Amino acid sequence: MTRWYWLGITLAALMILTSVSRSADAKIVHRERSLYSTVLVNKTDNILCLAFSIKRDQRNQSCIDTRAPRDMVFSYTRMMMATLLFNPEPRRVLVIGLGGGTLPSAIAELYPDVIIDAVEIDSAVVEVARNFFNYRPHPGTSVTVADGRLFVKRRASLRARQEVQKDPGYDLVLLDAFNGDYIPEHMMTREFLTELRSIMSDDGILAANTFALSDLYHHESATYASVFGQFHNFRLPETGNRVIITGKDDLPNPVALADRAAELDTRLSRYGIFLTDYLELIEGEQDWKTDARVLTDQYSPANLLQGAPR
Repeated sequence: MTRWYWLGITLAALMILTSVSRSADAKIVHRERSLYSTVLVNKTDNILCLAFSIKRDQRNQSCIDTRAPRDMVFSYTRMMMATLLFNPEPRRVLVIGLGGGTLPSAIAELYPDVIIDAVEIDSAVVEVARNFFNYRPHPGTSVTVADGRLFVKRRASLRARQEVQKDPGYDLVLLDAFNGDYIPEHMMTREFLTELRSIMSDDGILAANTFALSDLYHHESATYASVFGQFHNFRLPETGNRVIITGKDDLPNPVALADRAAELDTRLSRYGIFLTDYLELIEGEQDWKTDARVLTDQYSPANLLQGAPR
């Protein structure tokens, strides 16, 4: 199957997803009020989606194609997998935000010996992932029901006191925590990112799924730069998401990325991912306002900034 076949599948899936939360054809197959939101599972034809009900609207967080469960329906999940370009052999992975389990399932399948710590604040989401999205953690995966910030803070404290024996840190961190509206404010600040950086391995890579629009873009960018320095932006034309990719050490040069993309494409094609198509869309140039204020635990007004135009 060619990448153009997968592009056709992607565009078709996007058309379905655009209307799935509004369509009268979408059938609610599960509804549950958790401590944090109303968790829904809706189905349109062969597309099954996990959604949160926010302010009379429904926001799909994770979807699968029941006829082809490996296919990554959402663009952002494929974008997050592009992180493997920067660390193609992760040994220990942290996933913050489980959703339907798409990302940890793919990582575990690609790397059978990997150790994965998945953190999800809402126990209802964990159960929905298991019961409706066939999420089955592989033997090296642990799923912790906790606030991602608290998990990271505790881990950082244990490492600082050397209470975690022989812990080299996480080679790959996938930050995909959404509350149905945006990333929780306390996981966007300089203090949180500093704690997160402290539990990464020396060559560890972080990928954060964020949005590409609004004035929050500039503050968010300035905050990542204040902690990590260099980072890459990855955006696709058909989505409003951007993935921030950064690390503790210098990031690979374009030649190294191209070589890795060619090697990884064969392995990732089963998910409809061709990293060679992404190379020109991963950019390292600064494109945010230089006077943007860094987000901190004392200043993180995401609710005021995310709706403003860039």
